[in-house]
Amino acid sequence: MQEYADCFRVRGKKIAFVPTMGFFHEGHLSLMRKARDLADELVISIFVNPLQFAPTEDLSSYPRDTKSDLAFAEQTGVDIVFMPEADSLYPGAFQTRVSLDQLPRHLCGINRPQLFNGVTTVVSKLFNIVKPHVAVFGEKDFQQLLIIRQMVNDLNIDVKIESAPTARDPDGLAMSSRNSYLTADQRENALAVYRSLQNAKDLLEKGVRDSTVIIDEAKKIILSYPGNTVDYIEICDVETLDDVNMIDKPVLMAVAAFVGKVRLIDNMVLVPDKQK
Repeated sequence: MQEYADCFRVRGKKIAFVPTMGFFHEGHLSLMRKARDLADELVISIFVNPLQFAPTEDLSSYPRDTKSDLAFAEQTGVDIVFMPEADSLYPGAFQTRVSLDQLPRHLCGINRPQLFNGVTTVVSKLFNIVKPHVAVFGEKDFQQLLIIRQMVNDLNIDVKIESAPTARDPDGLAMSSRNSYLTADQRENALAVYRSLQNAKDLLEKGVRDSTVIIDEAKKIILSYPGNTVDYIEICDVETLDDVNMIDKPVLMAVAAFVGKVRLIDNMVLVPDKQK
């Protein structure tokens, strides 16, 4: 992969990169299409990264479908699919981690402390291997997007980070590989997450600025569906992820909820009328 990247760069070709864990859906494809428009050569990776899974999480059962993924990649105009094995990225003597001090201490990083160290470590390695000029990440994983941007800035990594909006099904459910775990009834219950965000937007438009009120209403909506539990609901600064108590500027509302045993995340940037 490094040799291919060197050849592209020597020939003056611009490389775009989309790192993934596979099991593609429209969300992944939208990232690839955006990346395709940004460069001469499009590289994607498929790698279910063990460093970002806790021992109790779904590493072994994470959905995989390599044949389908490769077909989708070809249809979307991908030039190279990089599919490393875990022992090639993390050989026996591997002992280095890339970590951030502040951004991972919010949202998903609180109950999944290993997650973002795994993400930043593997993404930094992939950047060194693929050598892209630009990389595209989805806004559905908003915290991850901020963390990758911070890492690139802090370490002077020569890659531009672009983002793409959250891809949703027609009923609003954010697309996720883990949606495949949902039963038909759970699929309906999962809509509570998006509905809680939409309700928050409506409350803001009606003049509600108190984050506690909006969060409480979101919690009621999610818990009104059977089998749903809330991991977190936060309204926070769009750059630092620090809590915001009164909404007088654009903020991120982020939600993580369990539908049965399936953990889903979603978010929405809320903008007060005077900021629009």
